[in-house]
Amino acid sequence: MPASLCLIIATFLWGSSFISLKYAIGVYDPAVVIFLRMLTTLAVSLCLWRFITRFDYRQGDWKYLVSMSLAEPCLYFLFEGHAMEHTSASQAGVIVSCLPLIVAVLAFFMLKERISRAIIVGFTLCIGGSILLTMLSPASEHAPNPIVGNTLELLAMLCAAYYTVSVKHLAARYSPLSLIALQGLAGSLFFAPFLLFVETPQNHDPIAFAHILYLGTFVTLGGYGMYNYAISKVSVLTAAAYSNLIPIFTLLLSAIVLSEVLTLGQWLSIAVVFAGVMISQRHQAIVVDLEEEEINEAETNKRKSVPEAGELKG
Repeated sequence: MPASLCLIIATFLWGSSFISLKYAIGVYDPAVVIFLRMLTTLAVSLCLWRFITRFDYRQGDWKYLVSMSLAEPCLYFLFEGHAMEHTSASQAGVIVSCLPLIVAVLAFFMLKERISRAIIVGFTLCIGGSILLTMLSPASEHAPNPIVGNTLELLAMLCAAYYTVSVKHLAARYSPLSLIALQGLAGSLFFAPFLLFVETPQNHDPIAFAHILYLGTFVTLGGYGMYNYAISKVSVLTAAAYSNLIPIFTLLLSAIVLSEVLTLGQWLSIAVVFAGVMISQRHQAIVVDLEEEEINEAETNKRKSVPEAGELKG
């Protein structure tokens, strides 16, 4: 399957996750929702045990495996689960637009990938637009405290960015399912103690439970599986750029499923965020041009270093 198609499917599933998560936490505490989601992912992964064991461990990988699992799902779902208690699914989807830029910054430090002026300008606009969206978003039924919710969602994006860069480092040696199974195990162990401090409803909602199963199978197992496979085939910045589709899918699904309506100020804030994203995409062209210049320069130097036919004659 082409990497681009895998990324489109993954972003659609992640965009739909905000809808399911919003519904599920309306019935259950976020810790309960996330624990059951991770447990579902782990259970399904164990059914595919022979695919999980396909990896080539190298000395020092444990640092990336542990920190990757701590960033996502542990801290990521902790921040996002509570963010959805305070903000709307559509606003959370817009904050996701900042992910490619945060990935670019982390890739510069961790993978030594180039970072251009376009990335810096775009990053500034995205962060500014997210802050503007938060300040202009009034409290509502879907977003009772958007300042807290959007801040938590932004912290979740920092965790997601670190996860993306870590997966790029590990993808050549670990199968996508191996990394997902590790996420399911880490998430189940991390969120299990939280169950001691929350109250579970006496009457269970089968629809909310179905949303949790959807999150654990299609979104986590399917979405991350597609994404981890694709990121092993393309650059980390290319993969992250596809996350721009997440808010589009989220906004459409929020309007269809949750009947959410955005104000004019919120739409203007969204425009600022997307302007930052579009400016940041110039980074791709700049990197390609620089790489071509380096290749041409290297070929020229190589030709100059080879003696002419006349110089070889004594």
